[in-house]
Amino acid sequence: MPMDWIYGLLGGLLIGCAGAVYLLANGRVMGASGIIGGLVDGSGLSTKWERLSFLAGVVLLPVLLLPAWGPMDTHITPNLIVLAAAGLLVGVGTRLANGCTSGHGVCGISRLSLRGIVATAFYIGAGGLTVVLFRHILGVI
Repeated sequence: MPMDWIYGLLGGLLIGCAGAVYLLANGRVMGASGIIGGLVDGSGLSTKWERLSFLAGVVLLPVLLLPAWGPMDTHITPNLIVLAAAGLLVGVGTRLANGCTSGHGVCGISRLSLRGIVATAFYIGAGGLTVVLFRHILGVI
């Protein structure tokens, strides 16, 4: 089995376990966009330390694991304009869909949420169309 597949499997298991622990400990779905959005718009200030702890873990864990695993090739584009546009579009999309891949995809589907299943089908489809358009037709990425 290719190592990329093993890394994907392990990453998926870790994200799924994190979502389950977050739900069991807090009674809320682990949606990263909602966690960040609550800090940005002020609606989540009552749980700001919980939210900041989550974000610190998301940022710091890869840094802490870097000595053990070494640098990974992400195949990310060096084009900063494309990266900025992608980040803005993801942010707008998560607001329009009332959630992100961790909220709808990981936590929503695992709870058999119809809203989560439909949202996931749409963002996976939109992502596929985006890759076809920008990589294969326009050659931007």
